[in-house]
Amino acid sequence: MRKAVESYFQYWGKAKKDPQAEGPDYHLLPYHCLDVAAVGYSLLDPEKLLCKHLATQLNVDPRWLQSWFCFCLMLHDLGKFCRAFQNLAPNLSSSLVPFDNNCIYDKRHDTLGFALWVNVLNKKMMQSIPAEYSRIFEGWLEVVCGHHGKPPESLRVIKPYLLEEDEIAAEQFVADVIAQWMPDLTPLQSVDKKIFKQVSWQFAGLAVLADWLGSNQAVFKYCVESMPLKDYWETRALPKAVEAVELAGIGNRLVNPFVSIRQQFDFIKSPTPLQAYAQTVELGQAPQLFILEDVTGAGKTEAAMVLVHRLMAAGLASGLYVGLPTMATANAMYKRMSESYRSLYAEQELPSLVLAHGASKLSKAFSDSVALLTQTDDKNYEANELSASAYCNHWLADSRKKALLADVGVGTIDQALLGVLPARHQSLRLLGLTNKVLLVDEVHAFDPYMRSLLVALLQAHAAQGGSVILLSATLPYRFRSELTGAFARGASLLAPELNEQATYPWVTQLSKENFQESPVASRKSVERRVAVQRLNNEDEAFALIQKMVEQGRCVCWIRNTVKDARNAYQYLQSQSWREPEKLSLFHSRYVMVDRQMVESDVLRRFGKISKAADRAGQILIATQVVEQSLDLDFDVMVSDLAPVDLLIQRAGRLQRHIRTMQGEPLIGEDAQEQREPPCLWLLSPDPAQVADSQWLRGLLPGTQAVYPNVGQLWLTTKVLLKNDGFSMPQDARELIEGVYSDDAQDEIPNELTAASKKAEGEQRAEAGMGNFNQLKLDKGYTQASAIHNGGWSEEVNIPTRLGGDTVTCVLVKQGDDGNWVAYAGDVPHKWALSQLSLPKAEWEQAKKLIPKGLMESLEQLKEREVSLRWVELIPLIQGAECLYRAVDGWLGVKNPHEGGERI
Repeated sequence: MRKAVESYFQYWGKAKKDPQAEGPDYHLLPYHCLDVAAVGYSLLDPEKLLCKHLATQLNVDPRWLQSWFCFCLMLHDLGKFCRAFQNLAPNLSSSLVPFDNNCIYDKRHDTLGFALWVNVLNKKMMQSIPAEYSRIFEGWLEVVCGHHGKPPESLRVIKPYLLEEDEIAAEQFVADVIAQWMPDLTPLQSVDKKIFKQVSWQFAGLAVLADWLGSNQAVFKYCVESMPLKDYWETRALPKAVEAVELAGIGNRLVNPFVSIRQQFDFIKSPTPLQAYAQTVELGQAPQLFILEDVTGAGKTEAAMVLVHRLMAAGLASGLYVGLPTMATANAMYKRMSESYRSLYAEQELPSLVLAHGASKLSKAFSDSVALLTQTDDKNYEANELSASAYCNHWLADSRKKALLADVGVGTIDQALLGVLPARHQSLRLLGLTNKVLLVDEVHAFDPYMRSLLVALLQAHAAQGGSVILLSATLPYRFRSELTGAFARGASLLAPELNEQATYPWVTQLSKENFQESPVASRKSVERRVAVQRLNNEDEAFALIQKMVEQGRCVCWIRNTVKDARNAYQYLQSQSWREPEKLSLFHSRYVMVDRQMVESDVLRRFGKISKAADRAGQILIATQVVEQSLDLDFDVMVSDLAPVDLLIQRAGRLQRHIRTMQGEPLIGEDAQEQREPPCLWLLSPDPAQVADSQWLRGLLPGTQAVYPNVGQLWLTTKVLLKNDGFSMPQDARELIEGVYSDDAQDEIPNELTAASKKAEGEQRAEAGMGNFNQLKLDKGYTQASAIHNGGWSEEVNIPTRLGGDTVTCVLVKQGDDGNWVAYAGDVPHKWALSQLSLPKAEWEQAKKLIPKGLMESLEQLKEREVSLRWVELIPLIQGAECLYRAVDGWLGVKNPHEGGERI
């Protein structure tokens, strides 16, 4: 048997993936443990807001908390002492323990480490410590052992995974760590168990981040020489940890004192009423919730950013994350934010701004806030257990997980919603939201499933001391109640009684010190009446479009499905009366390189600064991608029937900016709209003619599939046509409650009630699924938090959205030399630019067109390119070119059973 003294120096903790790379082949396990602990020590600087906040919640001193969590992190990789793990790199050095084929590595090292402590080391190492401390410490060790993004599993038998000498080495290491670094345990007595479970998620995120940064081989050079642990700690681990954290761009930043809205938006001469409210409303001393409901053009975003600045200046936040419903809206918000976010911070600061969605890396402008030096890969432990550096490199190729760590993040709301789902690294997302304002735009656009997740996120964010600002058009009373109730629960407040007679625009504020609801005046320029006229069929829609184009107007028809949009586009292509270059198609199924071009072209033709010559006679056939946050302005709007709140949003793109009759933009406070009064042309069946349950399906079968509550669609048509239109903002609340209130449901015709009740049941089921899929955060960072849905299993993938499984695909083509190249060509981020998301069924159909003989070369390409590891490849070869065209986007595979209709 080997000598127990310092036998822990015979175990590797990190190993090179490429043996030919420079430097030692491995890094000793004790040193890696100290590296990670040192990073944690630096991240939890007692002077930083994060440490102070966590210490306050736990009722302990910040300096003690720093030392305590550092001590816990030193034991995060105990599982690597198991011979089963050491067997993964058996020939690194004769100085290391030898291979033993009796120990099979079929459990992850994080699970092995926790099991080693619970089943063996706890009993030996804690004999002189009171039992209550031992139980408390077990909870902390469970947190740090889960440093690869999920809690460790429960494992009752550890013996098959290690030898006696491994146990002795681990015991010796723990003994040395306890002797040199374990702080006084007395403060643990003041930690409430419930509060610990609540904050365990943030500490788990810290463990993930510390392990990630502590695995940066460019900073923490591999070391194979033994030395006293204290020497390594002081001369290497601590100074290098400071360097690693600085490289990641994570830390406190000085905030600019708030003076006025013009610090961020110097173009605002006269604030809107909502913006004036944001500048003057009294803020409490505790985290708070704001709900801002106002019309398009009221300056909601600027008002929200004023509140963000004031909350930061008051010491209630250090940054923000802006969550939006789509990539298109996130892109638009990022462009707006990039012009103003620096003014939140002191002039000498360099705060990071990160865009977070599947195409975030395509923007060169944003700062890669947690980017490290280019890393050399560590050896992957096994297929489903990538090392920290490998995950880090994947994050550099897919930066969505980084955005919540940045000072300012803008992206899809999904990135934040993942924080309340059992997704790997969800704790890192919750950590990223800590001490930040969560700003969510377009809240009205969320479906029942996402609403339930948003409610859970609000409660979790309030529980960790965060403020929330929600921006929306009119919200139904019931949804407002859910949102305020969730924040109140998280902040340990009584749920407020909301005003059922709320007017519009309307603001809600909730904090420990204050609950206030109040109306806000409207800016005169956004008050208007929109006429609504119904179209009986598509022929009437096409005739209207032709008439308006011949008058020099620009027209948008928003269709509810990609199929209907494509069909309308193809019909118009065949018409001789229109000019070929003045017809555009815009939907969600383009690869990113083409989507960017289409989006830019749409903004050029119909955006705020478009000229009369750009707009005249232009036609855009689009789907829902244009109804949110893209600053578009159409002379004429046609829309398929949709829920009333979405139609209000679509109407917001109708004559959005002041123009001449010819469409030339007019600027100035005295400018007056010269175009004909706005009219929303609604393709819809007659609400007075409901013969049977097929009222909608005969005209818009795709719409009923997308928006199945046909009764509420009938109510929408009824309330919009009641007065031949609506006035904003005066009628907004009446329109919403006229469709969504309980009383309104009683007006639905009997012929439609069965379909409506079925849809309501499906919506309740979606909301119930959202509740079921959520983590039980009150159970703490343990496997028990998702035992009800099996969410921590590698085989389970719980989504942030329902609506069918989707697959991320990348289009490739053969280059001149026969090798596979990106569809986008040889450009920066070529693979991301060649990416699109498809329903799983469509991918399966396309997959059948790929010859089996190509599979090997495609798999080799995925192995070579890190960013392709998690996607499917679609080669555009002979026989498959018909799947996609740059102008049309994804066309799909022809279905021979439906007359050649594409699916």
